[in-house]
Amino acid sequence: MIPALIWLAAGVALMVAEVLSGDLVLIMLGVGALAGGASASITGHTAIDVAVFAVVSIGLLVLARPALKRRFLMGPSVKTNTEALVGAEAVVTSTVDLDGGQVKLGGEVWSARSFSEDQRMEPGERVTVVEISGATAVVSAAHLR
Repeated sequence: MIPALIWLAAGVALMVAEVLSGDLVLIMLGVGALAGGASASITGHTAIDVAVFAVVSIGLLVLARPALKRRFLMGPSVKTNTEALVGAEAVVTSTVDLDGGQVKLGGEVWSARSFSEDQRMEPGERVTVVEISGATAVVSAAHLR
């Protein structure tokens, strides 16, 4: 019964450690250790327990882990930082042309310039962010999306 408790403790410890790593490896080894513990409580033969641990762990690492990673870790990409601002709507706070200006974007005032040289946008006008160039929002008139 003692070996089964050791396997159980190892399995739980590996699963708890998975919380810190998040790589879905330790959880697979933890499940393998729990299977080894189940085997230890049934057979009491150390070689069989280790074999059960190895087969279950390797099986989970090879078969289940790739599918779980695809499902949980490689989901739809989420735009963050300046990438998330492209396509957003902003309001001109000071005249924007090719040389510069300012817009209010996401509650913050950004330096801005127009996307094309013939565009001039006046304060209060709604514009669309075409790209972020450094700390400058490159904008276009909202109706030109």
